[in-house]
Amino acid sequence: MNAKNSLLRRAVFVVALLNFGYFFVEFSVAHSIGSVSLFADSIDFLEDTAVNILIFMALGWSLHRRSMVGMALAAILLIPGLFTLWTAWGKFLIPLPPDATLLSLTGSGALVVNIICAFVLVRYRKHSGSLTRAAFLSARNDAFANVAIIGAGFITLLTLSAWPDLIVGLAIFLINLDAARQVYTAASKERADALESTKA
Repeated sequence: MNAKNSLLRRAVFVVALLNFGYFFVEFSVAHSIGSVSLFADSIDFLEDTAVNILIFMALGWSLHRRSMVGMALAAILLIPGLFTLWTAWGKFLIPLPPDATLLSLTGSGALVVNIICAFVLVRYRKHSGSLTRAAFLSARNDAFANVAIIGAGFITLLTLSAWPDLIVGLAIFLINLDAARQVYTAASKERADALESTKA
């Protein structure tokens, strides 16, 4: 394994630990205040942990095997969205607003974690194709989602409505759909390149 791969393995391992740690924080708060957006984002932290652990394991594999892992990651990226839809349905039926202060504070903590993760991964986003693209897209998109969660907290404080939290939760679902599409596209290209190289 070359030096850059060794540094990348270290980076994704650190990112995996950060995501796994904050998953417990966000999930606990989401459960206590009944927040769709925090619940969706906490599951997303768990998904990011899995993505980075898979990258840690797959580095050094062949282009074909990496492409197959990339396709698997695209499927993993959809998992938080499914949980989000289920939770959003429950909130739609019983539209109670979450605690606005805890919503914004927890979202702010998540934003700090994701900015750190994106900063750690930005130099590797074009290294090893779909694998590191998956990790970087997750961290970047999650940071955008966290800003929306913070905003939802402020709007909830002003309106005492459940709708800001619900809308942001559904937006996180759409963000994950787009990330899954981009990762699948990159993995498909890697697979095509691998097949082409075997014919050459």
